[in-house]
Amino acid sequence: MVEISSNSTDILTLQGFDLSPQGVYAAFIFAMLSYLLIIFCNVFLMATIIMNKSLHQPMYFLLFNLPISDLIGSSAVFLQLIKEILLDSRYIEASNCIAQAFFVHIYWVTGALILSAMAYDRYIAICNPLKYSTIMTNSHIAKIIASVWLVALLLIGVLFGLLLRLPRCRSLISQTYCDNPSLLALVCADTTINNIYGLFITAGLQVFFLGMILYTYIQILLACFKNKHSDTKSKALQTCTTHLTIFIISECLGLFTIISYRIKQLSPHLRRMIGVSTLILPPTLNPIIYGLKTKDIRQRINIAIRKTVNP
Repeated sequence: MVEISSNSTDILTLQGFDLSPQGVYAAFIFAMLSYLLIIFCNVFLMATIIMNKSLHQPMYFLLFNLPISDLIGSSAVFLQLIKEILLDSRYIEASNCIAQAFFVHIYWVTGALILSAMAYDRYIAICNPLKYSTIMTNSHIAKIIASVWLVALLLIGVLFGLLLRLPRCRSLISQTYCDNPSLLALVCADTTINNIYGLFITAGLQVFFLGMILYTYIQILLACFKNKHSDTKSKALQTCTTHLTIFIISECLGLFTIISYRIKQLSPHLRRMIGVSTLILPPTLNPIIYGLKTKDIRQRINIAIRKTVNP
């Protein structure tokens, strides 16, 4: 391992996985292939939406932001992780660690807000179809998308503003990547305000996210059962299934991560694997699930593949 002889808290140490020499090669291949798969799937989904005018609709404009969020989160972690494996070094500069944590939290917040916005869009489309075109205008969609990113930047900006004012007296990060709780553990001052604000963001977003999802999809299901047209009902339920699949994956991974921090007897390696999985599975599965489950996107992908194979 590369050694850095410095007692300064400007250099932090990540608690990565203890890998054998053979395990290092396997970890590097896994990390590189995972990151390339995430890039390919998300860029392919974005390109499909951009290149097909039939997909230039409110739902797909909102969906377009999900791979952007996924790429931000995965890039923040994978680039550092691959560098760590290549150089056999767990050291990271404090500024890089803070930047990584900032983008990881942006990924978490924007992901929840984008899924909430998409649930709202489906609610309007299915429960108020005659008003959909007048409500979900391009300007309204632009305001929703801008609000998602501005709210995320504001909430996380304040979170890290509160963090940066505090002095650090420790340098060991208990995770394989940097986040606000692990950075807060390095502080040697009163963190009450930070803890209250962090709890406020977490609880507030969770209540908003779950409330929006539950309300909109209950209304959608009621509207579907009242609808006598089987094809309309089938299409609506298929769309809801896709969104709910993404929602369930996101919530389960978040729940497992929280539980893993509470169970002290849990293996540190397993805890770190669960933490990393929240930045691997959603960015990989989101574009695949939307590509396979959403009929319009699936048809466009099939057309693109046929054109590539038979030019």
